[in-house]
Amino acid sequence: MTRIILSTGNVILGGPSIRKPGTYRSNLEFTNSLRSNFLAAQRDYAAAVQNGNGHTNGHSSRPAPEVWTEKEGSTLYVPRIDWASAGLQEDRAQYEITVKLFFLPTAPAEKRIDYINEALRLVTKELGVRDIDLLIVSFPGIFFEGDCEYEADRKNATMGSDEEEVATWGLLENLHEQGVISRLGIAEFGTDKLRRFLERVKVRPAVDQINIKNCCNVPPPLMKLAQEKGIELLTHHDSTDVLPSGTLRELLGQGPQGAGVLADGDANGSGLKGEIFPEWVVKYTAFVKDRGVIENKGYFASAESAEEA
Repeated sequence: MTRIILSTGNVILGGPSIRKPGTYRSNLEFTNSLRSNFLAAQRDYAAAVQNGNGHTNGHSSRPAPEVWTEKEGSTLYVPRIDWASAGLQEDRAQYEITVKLFFLPTAPAEKRIDYINEALRLVTKELGVRDIDLLIVSFPGIFFEGDCEYEADRKNATMGSDEEEVATWGLLENLHEQGVISRLGIAEFGTDKLRRFLERVKVRPAVDQINIKNCCNVPPPLMKLAQEKGIELLTHHDSTDVLPSGTLRELLGQGPQGAGVLADGDANGSGLKGEIFPEWVVKYTAFVKDRGVIENKGYFASAESAEEA
């Protein structure tokens, strides 16, 4: 088994062309930023390959994965990360740091403590901090969709798993109590789902983030409940399916837009062989409060490769 950690680096440095205008799918920013970071890492090592000090994998313009990725134990970093350049430019107090953690449907809920710890380890190391201001958790299988806000709110009430969500929230509450996370938030919780959730948790969510692109407006009952409980309602444009297995295989495969990390079913080909399962994606943002600008924004993602014997 190999764990794969993907990273975009700071997407702010990539310029506005990374995200296509007029689209609501934030996973395009994520996937395009991954491709850009893969290409940048490959380009950095191209000179070594041309000088005969590197290896190719059958594509003359693409170095072999071992040249621009890094293996640490059973973990493969795609691409390798230059931690020496990590950190923010100003004092920690100058920033509002927000993290959104997406648990993906292909990953088991019982491993979420490991996912949380790994995602926070990577983000805090990348930003050079010990704590974050807000963590929003996105659970799989929950969204707003319907002909109107009332229908979407009604459908939302039966989505997801209350037991898994409450259990996972307890893990985050522990980190809140330890001072690692100042505020906690949730995503896509409608009126009934939020009401049930509040009855079972110790730390009330500070934020409920909802995506209403497939519905109409914020449901009035949800607005009323949030106001009564002091919960801030925020809308967003994040994809509910941020990293499908097919997209991940395309990103890492042998195709013209792939990174060449996977063997793509060729038993004699180079790269990892076997199934690959996306586990989680984390988005982080470091906002400079007094200047009103985002200094650092990026993504990490994790997947498990069950290699064939």
